[in-house]
Amino acid sequence: MRLALRKELEAIADDEEREQRVQEFTAAARENAKAINAAQLFEVDDVIDPAETRSLIAATLAAAAHGRRPARRHRFVDTW
Repeated sequence: MRLALRKELEAIADDEEREQRVQEFTAAARENAKAINAAQLFEVDDVIDPAETRSLIAATLAAAAHGRRPARRHRFVDTW
């Protein structure tokens, strides 16, 4: 964090104020790094608990094994 803020931190003369600024930026970065924020940004439909990953994948594969795949006539390409 300090490297990214180097110029701004160098402009602050007071050591305590500089450290406070680093703490504020670190807290903001941690808040923005939460999985739910990434999911919203990338339009993820669901976020699951990592402990449920194995059972969810197994259930999805089992459901896919019993179903038919629709014929692909046209591939959808999102140009946005």
